[in-house]
Amino acid sequence: MTGERPNTALELTLLLILSALWGASYSFIKIGVETIPPVTLIAARTAIAAAILAGIIAWRGMALPGDAGSWRRFLFQACLNSVIPFTLIAWAEQTTAAGLATILNSTSPIFAFLMTAFITRHEPVLGRKLLGVALGLIGICLIVGIQALGGLGQQLWAQLAIVAATVCYAGAAIFGKTFKGLDPIMPAAGSLACGGIILIPVSLVVDHPWALSPSWASISALLGLSALSTALALVIYFRLVQTLGSVGATAQSYLRVPIGMAISVIFLGEAVSPVAWLGLACTVFGVAAMTIPARQQVEPARV
Repeated sequence: MTGERPNTALELTLLLILSALWGASYSFIKIGVETIPPVTLIAARTAIAAAILAGIIAWRGMALPGDAGSWRRFLFQACLNSVIPFTLIAWAEQTTAAGLATILNSTSPIFAFLMTAFITRHEPVLGRKLLGVALGLIGICLIVGIQALGGLGQQLWAQLAIVAATVCYAGAAIFGKTFKGLDPIMPAAGSLACGGIILIPVSLVVDHPWALSPSWASISALLGLSALSTALALVIYFRLVQTLGSVGATAQSYLRVPIGMAISVIFLGEAVSPVAWLGLACTVFGVAAMTIPARQQVEPARV
């Protein structure tokens, strides 16, 4: 990315698209793990997505970096952004209630903010962003329903696995800033290739995928998960990390829920409670506070 000021409207549109793509991933995973074990599903997800992006890179006449330093960074990013969180979430979704999983999955902006404020300090941490993080989380709880928190602690290890995954996502958003200057497709393809290299041998040992009989529904879900919620989504994500910043890019975690709510209203005719509308307003204001750049003050002209 260049040093030009980003087009805020374009970046926010891409943030909405990313939220929809990653929001759909939970449905894809739910269908996929019905007949495909979690490790094999995620291994296939990363390998297929990496192959798609590698083909696009070749079609564009480009080439992945060949230096060892870049591939070490791709490997570390793969662990933070795909290998560990993808596997944890796929495993945890087998036993965690959907509402509680949604709330836990939306906490990555909190960890990104805390890491940025107290550890890395790689970008300005404004009170406005802290307000946005708090408003967004409150909004998610209101939309999903506070009662969803009633299951907190009942499937403790699965819930901790989801929280650990969100911490990984927060770290990935911060580490992703190190790819500044690269076309966003490069870290996306490189990290996915590394993820596939790690996960495929594990899948072969643990799941014996040649003995599986996945349903067509699970295979279709895997293809959608790979092409849309992984390959396309990660290219958008690495762009947003550079344009909106680490905390801003994680705001997509909050937007997934109202997007799902909008889909249910438009296509399923479901009713929305006044409390959910209040939650939607909190979420929108929270995301705006986290992502929209502050106006730069203009110094008065000197006479």
